[in-house]
Amino acid sequence: MYSQNNNLNTQLKIWMISLISLIIIIILVGGLTRLTDSGLSITTWELFVGLLPPLTNEKWIDYFNLYKTIPEYTEQNFNMTLSEFKIIFWWEWAHRQLGRLIGLAVLVPMIFFTVKNGPWILKKYGIIFLLVCFQGFIGWYMVSSGLVDRVDVSHYRLSIHLVTAFIILSIVFWKFLQLTNLEINKISISLFSIKLFLFLLFLQLIIGAFVSGMDAGKVYNTWPLMGSTYFPNDSKIIEFLNLNVFNNPSVVQFIHRNLAYIIVGVYIYIFYFVLTLGNKKLLKPTIFIGVTLLLQVFLGIITLLSGVKIIYASLHQINSILIILSTLYLLYISEYKKIS
Repeated sequence: MYSQNNNLNTQLKIWMISLISLIIIIILVGGLTRLTDSGLSITTWELFVGLLPPLTNEKWIDYFNLYKTIPEYTEQNFNMTLSEFKIIFWWEWAHRQLGRLIGLAVLVPMIFFTVKNGPWILKKYGIIFLLVCFQGFIGWYMVSSGLVDRVDVSHYRLSIHLVTAFIILSIVFWKFLQLTNLEINKISISLFSIKLFLFLLFLQLIIGAFVSGMDAGKVYNTWPLMGSTYFPNDSKIIEFLNLNVFNNPSVVQFIHRNLAYIIVGVYIYIFYFVLTLGNKKLLKPTIFIGVTLLLQVFLGIITLLSGVKIIYASLHQINSILIILSTLYLLYISEYKKIS
């Protein structure tokens, strides 16, 4: 019985690791799809038909003609050639194929493990499949926002799409941790600061998606000031009293910058407390978070000063994955008991 349970545990861990890898890849490809303005290149939702890319020149022209009907082409890319269209098409096509692959990578093993081991598998892991399905819907909901009256997608819908991806990644990673034999280091304090830190990271993801969706990173390419002032001189502080503030690229960049400073402040408090505990097993992941956080700030500044070059913006997004996963790891070993 022990051998069977051990084998199942190993198989479940392999499943979770595979999903973590695929989700990280699709987050990276999704980011590049956004940064290359490729997300609106496929203007239809083809759940099954879209599995195959265009195989003939006529099919390519059909897709290109569909793209020519949306505002992004008529108002922004009206000089685009078929060859240039193919480049942005491939990014979006790859992004959609990865989404389909992840759906299968969740569904097929879940059915297999449920049939073999009982309905508790479905109860424990079914939420992952539901969220992946929801993510597919949100993906199209986001794309559809850029097909009629605007040249890009809604930054609100973009933020939902991005945060949902990170929520799925976090849940899968957490379930992987539950399958491990990590030693839990119970500490006699409230873990409010770590949870607050994690909450602020997800809030920063939302604001970061706003920055990306509105190209707010290109408004002010100076640091530490925004132009010649701390607060953007093309906006007014009173705008914070209006929800429409999140439609102002300058203010959104201001919020993104200053939220980063707050996050660093919360981290310093966490580091100081863990340091005073003298627990090396807690100190190591805390130091790792600090290194990734420092790197994130550096990458954010470089991205800004470069005028949002794709390489720096991509690294900025990759590193955000490391920060969130390492924070989840710290939270897990600090508080939660292993679940068998």
